[in-house]
Amino acid sequence: MKWFLILWAGPVALLVSWYGLSYYDMSFGFFMLTRQTHDLVFTIYGNILGLPPETLPPLVARAMVFDSGIVFAIVAFRKRRQIADWWRRRQLSGPTA
Repeated sequence: MKWFLILWAGPVALLVSWYGLSYYDMSFGFFMLTRQTHDLVFTIYGNILGLPPETLPPLVARAMVFDSGIVFAIVAFRKRRQIADWWRRRQLSGPTA
């Protein structure tokens, strides 16, 4: 399960980091992080998919949210007994404040 989460979180963190740094042109002297490369990457993907490049970032974000939901559902399914026990203990403790 640990490797499953690492193999999911690694690419997500890499993509989000690249997108944020390249969108705001914080290149630190590295060409891959320039705004020019950012625009070029989305132009190439837009041409390949036949979509306008400005529509791709929201589509990627929605795909990441959907995939994250699937990953969290798998984790919750694997830990359903622990979650159910926690919920029962929480209900029995009554309202706090």
